[in-house]
Amino acid sequence: MRYLIILLSIVFVTSASAHEAKPNGAEKQLAISLATDQLGQLWRAEIIDGFVVVSMSQDLGKTFSKSVRVNSEKQKLSAKGEVRPKIALGTKGEVYVAWMQNLTKRFAGYIWFSRSLDGGKSFEKPIIVHQDRAEIGHAFEELSVSADGKITVLWLDARDLVADKLAGKKRSGSSIYYTTSTDKGASFAAEAKLADYSCECCRIATTTKPDGKVVAMWRHVFDGGERDHMIAEIPNADEKANLHRATFGRWQLDGCPHHGGALATGGEDVHWWGYHMAYFDGKEKNPGLYYSRMDGEAWVTSPAKQFGDNSKQAGHPALLSSGEKVWLAWQETHAGNVKKVMGMSSNDGGKTWSDTTSLLSTSAKVDYPQLLKFKDATYLVVNTSEGLKLKVIP
Repeated sequence: MRYLIILLSIVFVTSASAHEAKPNGAEKQLAISLATDQLGQLWRAEIIDGFVVVSMSQDLGKTFSKSVRVNSEKQKLSAKGEVRPKIALGTKGEVYVAWMQNLTKRFAGYIWFSRSLDGGKSFEKPIIVHQDRAEIGHAFEELSVSADGKITVLWLDARDLVADKLAGKKRSGSSIYYTTSTDKGASFAAEAKLADYSCECCRIATTTKPDGKVVAMWRHVFDGGERDHMIAEIPNADEKANLHRATFGRWQLDGCPHHGGALATGGEDVHWWGYHMAYFDGKEKNPGLYYSRMDGEAWVTSPAKQFGDNSKQAGHPALLSSGEKVWLAWQETHAGNVKKVMGMSSNDGGKTWSDTTSLLSTSAKVDYPQLLKFKDATYLVVNTSEGLKLKVIP
């Protein structure tokens, strides 16, 4: 796997901030994003009192630099559940940030973007990445930067849902729209639709192929109300998007579970073969977390493997791959409301797996786990009310 840029999207466990007794939101919220650069610096984007702020650590999260505000004007922002600001890095010191602003109408939002070309010392005036300015849902953005510097922003978009309802048509789910920039974020192309009928509140998972193409996986609303996952490459301007069904639990649900999946590339360079996928399936007979592989040429999914203890609310998996080595981590709630991060690994590209082991245990308020590859080590990363915790895992 190429990991010049590793984007970590770490989402909040509960429905309120770590310091919800403070009504003004001045305290830091747990839902943050992290990225590492080639110098080994760890970059963090978080929301504090209506501002997206960025800071950097040179000692893997033990200490951070003074935070720099990204948006100069205070906005209504949230960092909880599957919503959080995103950060990604360019190959020449560029720092990119994207986030969602909550508007006056319920569930309405805009997706903003800003960049720093001076190594995070300052950020340029933010812009809204989509041309549609209707006060509707533009939410759950994802931010990706390819090795060639191309920036891709994806989000869940309600414009088609609103249009169908106005026309008296029955419709389930939002749509997925995206936009790209080839000039380091100075401008973005007009947004284009990737897919109709996405689940309304499950985050999008992304990864990057060896050829630089961004790939997205999302929970989709299939015929009959089945909420399984779809996968697609972001097409070039002269291409048509090809959508492929990725999971087959056939979970019928009239609503969104707020439970997005995880995605990682399988194999590297000429040995690339497809994708690793981890996700929650609420199917009636065997609900819980599942892992499967997808062939990236034939678009065939392997039989799904269930993992985690569903009786302990196993959820929100993280995936990381490097060559044939694959890591999985997820969160469970044990007796006494103790949060545990469980994990397992594979040495043969996800064909077989190690036994499950406990990687971290805490009674503090916690983010969902993420995995970070830095140099020759793999880290479990969990943001908690006691601070950021990093642990090397085998």
